[in-house]
Amino acid sequence: MTKKPIYKQPFALVFAGILGAVTLGSWLSVQAQAQTESQPSTPPKFTNFQKAGQVKLPGGGKPFKPEGLRQSEKPTGGRRGIPDGIDDRTPMLSRQYPWSTIGRVQGTTTDAKSYHCTGTLIADDIVLTNAHCVIDPETHQLSKKIQFLPNVINGVVSNERDVASAEQVIYGTDFTGDSTTDQINDWAIIKIDKPLGRKYGYLGWKSLPASAFTENQKKLFFVGYSGDYPDPKKKDYEFLDAGQGWTAGFQAGCSIVGEEQEVLLHDCDTAGGSSGGPLIGLIDGEPYIVALNNAEIKDKKSHQDIINLAVKIDFLDKLAGGN
Repeated sequence: MTKKPIYKQPFALVFAGILGAVTLGSWLSVQAQAQTESQPSTPPKFTNFQKAGQVKLPGGGKPFKPEGLRQSEKPTGGRRGIPDGIDDRTPMLSRQYPWSTIGRVQGTTTDAKSYHCTGTLIADDIVLTNAHCVIDPETHQLSKKIQFLPNVINGVVSNERDVASAEQVIYGTDFTGDSTTDQINDWAIIKIDKPLGRKYGYLGWKSLPASAFTENQKKLFFVGYSGDYPDPKKKDYEFLDAGQGWTAGFQAGCSIVGEEQEVLLHDCDTAGGSSGGPLIGLIDGEPYIVALNNAEIKDKKSHQDIINLAVKIDFLDKLAGGN
């Protein structure tokens, strides 16, 4: 989904007249996974976070790996938007934890258009993503259908029965406020109709001050189903023939480089479709979501990414009642 430029003072002053910010959902026709669209479903119930009250999020923000599910530090399974002009992404080909927790959010708008984003399991039946992945920022229309396809690799989930539908959505903004407030609250949690976290595990979350990131650069991981990735024409990627956006890109060693007006700035490689992708930090050896990718700032003339934006994760503490 697209969104109007958001940045005003003070960051935009540095690049006055050349910057535009765009959200990172991605529109495309869905062919490789057409069977998911044939499943009947009712529209999810939408609730503004101000009316939602507390949400049951078991584990108090700690990650969970199911017993018997193997864990791997290699998201590529042994195989190998871009501010610096160099694409450092590699395909996420592992079905092991914690990569198993991340999937593709597939949506259908009220006028029957398909789009996709990225989402992450944070509880048995809760997926974290962006608000603009469930609500059109321009029309303010709610998506009529939302599905979560866990751990999609080359257009395939490990079991097609694990494709889940959204039952309820709690969102941080409906994009009727000012642009900065909308940016800060561009998050949503989706309650799905299957307890996939019991099988695939889920990530924890940790709200940290920006100084903790800026003092520890090149320590984060990012995963997103970018609509420009992977390129099957690239050497060794020929087997990824399901199409772009059907295999997640993984990047290690990216950073949150600053904070402006409660908005985090990061340099992870992103593109349309990676909205809702988790920025992951290893804390005491365990994976935690520390920020939520949602937009990029481009040079209007060259269309080159300059910096990317992320949502702070502290809203989850408030939803969970401070746990």
